[in-house]
Amino acid sequence: MPRQIDITKVNLKLEPYQIVLKPVVTEKAYDHAEHRNIFTFEVNGLANKKQIKDAVEFLFEVKVIEVKTQKRKGKERRVRHILGKTTPIKRALVRLHEDDKINFG
Repeated sequence: MPRQIDITKVNLKLEPYQIVLKPVVTEKAYDHAEHRNIFTFEVNGLANKKQIKDAVEFLFEVKVIEVKTQKRKGKERRVRHILGKTTPIKRALVRLHEDDKINFG
C-alpha cells in the first residue's frame, strides 16, 4: 500500500493568482459587499487565512481587516443511474478597511 502524505503539513508556496480563484457572485455576496464591506471569494483549498489575506491585498491593492473561511463538502448528484459528486470548495469572506472597495464590474 503506498504511503499517504498529509497535505496540511506540507508548506506549499502558492502565487496570489493561485490562491484567489474567483469571486462568488450571489445575492447574499453582493449584499455583504454593499452593506458590510465583506467580499466573498472561492479560494484554493490548501491556502490558509494569512495567505488569503496577502493575496487579496496584493491582487486588489486594498487593506484587509479580517478573513473567515468556509469549507463546503461536495454534494451527491445523480444523473439517471450514475451517481456522482460535485467538487468541494473553500470560500473566504474578506472584510476590507472602510475606505477600500473592490469593483468587479
